[in-house]
Amino acid sequence: MYQNTLEYAKQCDQQDPLKAFRDEFHFPKDASGKNIIYLCGNSLGLQPKKTASYLQEELNDWASLGVEGHTEAKHPWMPYHEFLTDSMAKIVGAKPSEVVIMNGLTANLHFMMVSFYNPTPQRHKIIIESDAFPSDKYAVQSQIKFHGYHPADSLILWQPRKGEELCRFEDLEAIMKEHGNEVALIMIGSTNYYTGQAFPLKKITQLGHEYGAKVGFDLAHGAGNILPNLHETGADFAVWCTYKYINSGPGSLGGCFVHERHAHNPDLNRFAGWWGHNKKTRFNMRHEFDVLPGAEGWQQSNPPILSMAAIRASLDLFEKAGMENLRKKSVLLTGYLEFLLGEMNDQRIGVITPRNPEERGAQLSIQVKNADKSLHQKLTEAGVISDWREPDVIRVAPAPLYNSFEDVYEFVNRLKHLLQ
Repeated sequence: MYQNTLEYAKQCDQQDPLKAFRDEFHFPKDASGKNIIYLCGNSLGLQPKKTASYLQEELNDWASLGVEGHTEAKHPWMPYHEFLTDSMAKIVGAKPSEVVIMNGLTANLHFMMVSFYNPTPQRHKIIIESDAFPSDKYAVQSQIKFHGYHPADSLILWQPRKGEELCRFEDLEAIMKEHGNEVALIMIGSTNYYTGQAFPLKKITQLGHEYGAKVGFDLAHGAGNILPNLHETGADFAVWCTYKYINSGPGSLGGCFVHERHAHNPDLNRFAGWWGHNKKTRFNMRHEFDVLPGAEGWQQSNPPILSMAAIRASLDLFEKAGMENLRKKSVLLTGYLEFLLGEMNDQRIGVITPRNPEERGAQLSIQVKNADKSLHQKLTEAGVISDWREPDVIRVAPAPLYNSFEDVYEFVNRLKHLLQ
């Protein structure tokens, strides 16, 4: 199917129905002014060229309108988060009422656990994958301690078998068979940051619910990458950031999903703020808290407009491209990368990410035997921006909105040269 030639890669790019989107982004450049091969969208997405104008629009309205911008701006600030909802809901496969953009990812995880982690002496355990992103571990451990329990007793790690890198679903089933009646929450990263393994979200949700546990997912490496279909999956909640595959800028806001079955339950524990209050009476300061239905009811503060403007610039591109189309291209790009790595016939090179496209997103985690970070440094000097994770893994993520088949070909060609 694939061919190991530059001509083939260029032909694929010419036939790519999404090729025009590449020109919508700024690329870092080398000393000669040529685009660097950027394969690090799993850490920070590139800046859309429209971002500056979207931000400038809000700066102009702030300058000319002052406080009146809340209602009189071209995109009024008071409901600004609503301009992001429909597009974001499509990306994560949710109903608009189930999605809200707010806060940072880990803050959102804490707010969700306030509502969906309610431990009792009989049911107080949380399951996470053993190599979850550290921030998830810290958040989960601190929630356990906050409720008066100890991680040594209340935290269960779903881990790969000895000598393996990937988690097996049947091992999670075995954990639930043994501990299911003690588990209050399963909280899994939808796509593991290190291995790139995409977990079966619906099966995990069904398993957790079968034993009476709540289920949530961290989509930091899933949103804008895989098709999580959150509503159909049935998870109780999910959280994600927008600065990786969704290209919203460093440290930008995160997103939350709360399934609609929880939409009209005002009795759920939550840390409330005034932006989660009934919009009609929000500015009548004398009212008791009247929670909004749906995910909006978890908001605390009025939206940070400049960050949201950058998100809107990227979401407009996702809206035009279509998540289904992006996923289709992503499978082809990652498949091509895997093919070219195999063509190297280098015994030092291995891919720890699952071979099945349904079990991975855009990222391939390349394990290089007997290598250290100096290899990654040499790649950087050769004009490739990727990502190194200790002890011996290069994470490479061709993002379908702006990466090309030629990018993938050139990366492997330069890696091969360095290894020689």
